[in-house]
Amino acid sequence: MDIERAVLICKALGDLNRMRIVQLLTHGECCACELLEKLMITQPTLSHHMKQLENAGIIRCRKDWKWMYYSLDCETLTAYRKFIASLRCTGGVS
Repeated sequence: MDIERAVLICKALGDLNRMRIVQLLTHGECCACELLEKLMITQPTLSHHMKQLENAGIIRCRKDWKWMYYSLDCETLTAYRKFIASLRCTGGVS
């Protein structure tokens, strides 16, 4: 993963509601209506957050009739986790 992509992901995850959404999606695919119920936010607010997460590549979405379903993009999250794990602190505390 390049640093620009990592920054985009960090920005997307830098919001409490978006982190809650990601945490909820770790249990599997969710319908937008389920997310709205659990987060107690408005539909336009959820749409805004989902667009940010989608643009960062963190989630995938699919439409089934009139419902939107969301899931995590495991490839992106695995690459991001590897990027973060590659950061090493070599300096000592004085």
